[in-house]
Amino acid sequence: MKMLHSAIGAVLLSFAAFASAQMAGMQMPATPPPASTGPASEVLRSYSTLKPNVIKAAEKMPDADYQYKPTPDIRTFARIVNHITEAQAHTCTALNGTKFDAKMVPSDTADKATIVAALKASFDECDKAYAALTNESMAEMVTLGPQKRSRTGFAWGNVSHDNEQYAELSTYLRLKGLVPPTAEK
Repeated sequence: MKMLHSAIGAVLLSFAAFASAQMAGMQMPATPPPASTGPASEVLRSYSTLKPNVIKAAEKMPDADYQYKPTPDIRTFARIVNHITEAQAHTCTALNGTKFDAKMVPSDTADKATIVAALKASFDECDKAYAALTNESMAEMVTLGPQKRSRTGFAWGNVSHDNEQYAELSTYLRLKGLVPPTAEK
């Protein structure tokens, strides 16, 4: 029984060390969000931590590799970046009470500078949306197309989606021999 407890302790200690090492490598936002509590500040903190990593990943991939895709049946790097732009623009214009404009999303064959500029513009739209969130407004219902969800649902949904897409961008960077922003030392 003592050996079992020792083994479990070693596994937990190893996990804690691994998690600490992973967290140490994460890039934190240049400007920390305001120190407050509640659901609005929690989602803002997550969004603010994720944003620079997505932008840095898009900037890090060379222009020549924006049309790269690991296999013929999946998206190009440019399509993933544009997908983030489009999803954010849809979500954050709804949160801001404005209308989505398809011109906010460039062609998947546009050059890197155009695609990155559109990504940054979608983050500008989201910056306004996340800055306007309050603990009181988080329960308000917002309509986006056929969906009606709370501000909480849209805001956290956007963060979750961006995290998923950042993982794909990171994989593409690694396949090209580049280190993703969250793994830089």
